[in-house]
Amino acid sequence: MEELSHSQEDYLEEIYKQVLKNGFAKVTEISNALNVKKASVTGALNALAQKNLINYEPYSKITMTSKGEISAKKILKKHELLCDFFENVLNLSAEEASINACRMEHVGSETFFTNFVKFSEYIKDFGAKNPDFIKNYKDLI
Repeated sequence: MEELSHSQEDYLEEIYKQVLKNGFAKVTEISNALNVKKASVTGALNALAQKNLINYEPYSKITMTSKGEISAKKILKKHELLCDFFENVLNLSAEEASINACRMEHVGSETFFTNFVKFSEYIKDFGAKNPDFIKNYKDLI
C-alpha cells in the first residue's frame, strides 16, 4: 500500500464509507463527517487523486479507483478489528472504542496488525470454548 499520511488515511476511509453508502462521496459530506473545512477537503482530494486513489474533479461526485478501494478496505479493516477488540474484550463503549481505534489504526505496523488479528481470533476462539473467560476478565476491569 502506498504511504499515506494519517490525515489522508482518514479522508480515504471516509470517502470509502460514503461511496459504500451512496455510490459516491461529496466534499460537503466529507467536511461534515471529519469536522474540517471544505478547503482542507479539496486539498486532500487533490492529493488522493494524484496518487490515483480516487476519481475527483471539482464540483463533481467523488468515486474510488480500484487501487483506492483496496487501500480503503485495509484501513477500514484495521479500524473494525481494533473497535471489535476494544468493545468486546476491553469492554470500552462503542464511542471510546472508535476514538481509540482511529488513533491506533495509523501507527501500527503491518506485523503488529497481522499478529493482532491472530491474537484477537485466538481470544475469541478461546472465549467461545470457555464462556466464563471473557466474563471473568471483564469482571476484573
